[in-house]
This record gives sequence, structure tokens and C-alpha cells, in this order.
Amino acid sequence: MNSRERFLETMRYGKPDRVPYFEEGIRREVLRVWRKQGLPKDADISQMFPSDHREVIVGDLEPSPKFNKWPTSRSDLKELFRRLIPYGRGRLPRGWAKRVRGWKNRDHVLMLRIHRGFFLSMGVYDWNRFSELMDLLVDDPDFVREAMAIQGEFAAGLAERVLKDVAVDAVLFSEPIGGNYGPLISPQMYEDMVLRSYEPVLSVLAEYGVENIVFVTYANARVLVPSILKWGFNCLWACEVNVEAMDYRDLRREFGRELRLIGGIDLDTLRRDKEAIRREVEEKVPPLIAEGGYVPLADGRVRADVPLENYVYYRKLLEQVTKQ
Repeated sequence: MNSRERFLETMRYGKPDRVPYFEEGIRREVLRVWRKQGLPKDADISQMFPSDHREVIVGDLEPSPKFNKWPTSRSDLKELFRRLIPYGRGRLPRGWAKRVRGWKNRDHVLMLRIHRGFFLSMGVYDWNRFSELMDLLVDDPDFVREAMAIQGEFAAGLAERVLKDVAVDAVLFSEPIGGNYGPLISPQMYEDMVLRSYEPVLSVLAEYGVENIVFVTYANARVLVPSILKWGFNCLWACEVNVEAMDYRDLRREFGRELRLIGGIDLDTLRRDKEAIRREVEEKVPPLIAEGGYVPLADGRVRADVPLENYVYYRKLLEQVTKQ
């Protein structure tokens, strides 16, 4: 099987030749540290261990031009709409036509990142805007609904523009919505303000037959899982999580095959010792793989504080337990 076939077969609860292995976003600064720990200068991590190539289409999801001060009232929403035109220049990656031709007969996984979630879509890049948005949720919830609806229509238009040209294997909705104790808005408010605004996008994805609709979240978003399933998401990719609240074994027991899973291996164990790594991988990965619909992966980007020796042990162990 090639990487694309392997991923789709896994997500379909089929019988892949093995589970996909995605690389954990290892950057150059990590490799520089690892070379001091013994990694050969010309070593390629993706060649050292089995790896499945994954590419993500990232369009420009920002208002154009960007706001110096984000809207705070419904009178400002015409300007937000004007700056979010999905067919504007520069919305798609450079060299789009050439890329599309190259993707026609691809054998790797292609994903589309189509939405940045509630806070970034509402312009939260600093504490002042966060505080302002929290006040708006109480004082002018209709403004928030309308602003998110504009973002949803924009994302739908951009998704259709992409999907007319190329079939993707998964669509990613990023949602940095909470902290270790839970999301910063309630599930009821999240459905009303956010998930409802995704309806146009989800309709486009259904029209084009996109199989895997992935909710990419951070910290502890467990109480939102029933809501995202109700609104049409079918896969969770939880990053940098509260491991007690977001344990994938518990999530699978609660939600069953309705919820596909990517990630779930606690990155903190890679910073500790081999025994911690062994327990994490051997106790968590085999039962999830046996049930299907699961891609094992560390739950965050590997940083320079992960020793090379630990990472090598982890990757070899992961290969071993997934082939049993």
C-alpha cells in the first residue's frame, strides 16, 4: 500500500498493511541538538524510520488586508465581509495550478486546513482582544454569531474552490479553545456560536465526499466531543493535551467507532526515560490499533528537550508494537 491508501484504509476501519506513521514536526533546531548527541550530520529522520508523507494545503485564512483593530460591533461586519473574499488573489498557495497537476496521481496523504477555530477567527492574538471578545459574548452575542457566520461562509467558499480542483483525504479544523481544565466557553455556547457557523463548510465537504473531518484541538476539550460528533466531525486530533481528561482509550470506550483518532501518545513521556515510554506505547497503542480508525502519533511537536536516544527508542518501539 502507498501512504494515501494506508491512511484511508485505516480511517475506514479496514485492513491496512500497517498503520500510518506521521513525522512529529521535527524542526532544524532539534536536529542541531541531536547532532551533538550523536545523530550523523547527513541523517534524514524520515529515512531512518518508516514514515508516511503527509502534505497540508494551507490557504490564507486571514482578512485581507489585516485589521489593525478587529471589529467590535455589527456596523463593522460589512468590512469584515469585504476582507474575507474566498476568491481573492493570494488565498491559495503559490503555484496552485502546478500543484494541482502534481496531486492528480499522488500516493501521499493530502489534507486541507480550512478553519482556525473560534478565537483566531475572532482576532484573538493578545490579551486585550481576548478580554474584549469575552465581553462581546455577554453584551452582544448576535455580533459574535454574525461574525462567525461570515467566517463560515468564507471557509465554505474557499473549501469549494480547493475541492473543485483536487480531492483531499482529510479536512482540518483547528480549535485552540481551552486550557487544562476545559474549554473557555461552554458546550452550549460553542454549538450556538461556533459549530452552527460551520454548517456551510460541512455542507461543501459532504457535497464533495470528503471522508475525514478532523477536529484538531489542544489541552482539554473533552466536553466538546459529543457536540462535534453531533455536528458532523468524525475524527479527533488532540495536541498537547491534559492526558487524564483526553486519554484516547477512554474516548474510544465512550464514543466507539464513531470517533476516529490521530495522536494520543503523551509527548511528556519522551522527555523522561525508556520505561515511561515503554508503558505509554505498549499500554495505549496496541488496543487502539486493534479496534481500527487510529493513527498513533505523539500529541505534540517534538522539541529539543526530547533526547535523541529517547526518540529513537520510541520510534523503534512504535514500529515493533504496531507489527505484532
